[in-house]
Amino acid sequence: MTPEPIVEISRDAEDLADRVAIWIATRIVFAPERIAINLSGGTTPKRVYELLGGEDLRKKVDWRKVHFFWGDERFVPQDHPASNLGMARETMLRHLPIPADQLHPIPTDTPGPEQAASAYESQLQAYYGSKALSPDRPLFDITLLGLGTDGHIASLFPGTSALDERRSWVTVVRDQAPEPRITLTLPALESSGTIVFLVSGEGKREVLARALAAEPALPVSRLATRGRILVFADRAAAAIG
Repeated sequence: MTPEPIVEISRDAEDLADRVAIWIATRIVFAPERIAINLSGGTTPKRVYELLGGEDLRKKVDWRKVHFFWGDERFVPQDHPASNLGMARETMLRHLPIPADQLHPIPTDTPGPEQAASAYESQLQAYYGSKALSPDRPLFDITLLGLGTDGHIASLFPGTSALDERRSWVTVVRDQAPEPRITLTLPALESSGTIVFLVSGEGKREVLARALAAEPALPVSRLATRGRILVFADRAAAAIG
């Protein structure tokens, strides 16, 4: 990962989620205008979303500033249990007074995943106002990412051709059963003011150490950005205490 990540260690998964939720809410509060947040799926982000949608934080934020995007999605209906949109909607979005046109989910009501990827790339480019990403103007203000035990990020898995895609902003991954996945590519993920990793649990200890050592074989190690990288990890994942 480049640049050198800033690592913040939390007591446990709950403390981690609390710190990330407060960090996001604070960023929104101090944003002078619209702010684009790219969401992740997974268990640890789920708790962050619950806290953002909870009474304590949601009333402190002007949600009219916020545009939500998604880093990846399974090609399933939006009400499917495996849908990243469905999870975010249930835990957070249904509680927030956010305009519907400021939610930008990956469309899965298309004839196939390739059409979904193409449609989402068009949405991103329309929001960004260009078909070419500029190093000086990030697509997202914040990108949230988990870290798979194999080092994958979003749906960019080891050994897949999606890792080598540098022209498209969105692509399809078909060899991760049972459903095809639509994922942002490395250039789109890299176009972020701040990339925030959420890493929790002893099961992530080895891969986090390998990621922080920038082991070349890991998909996460291929992530390069001109923005900041923050790693929120709990003690179990960071092998502390």
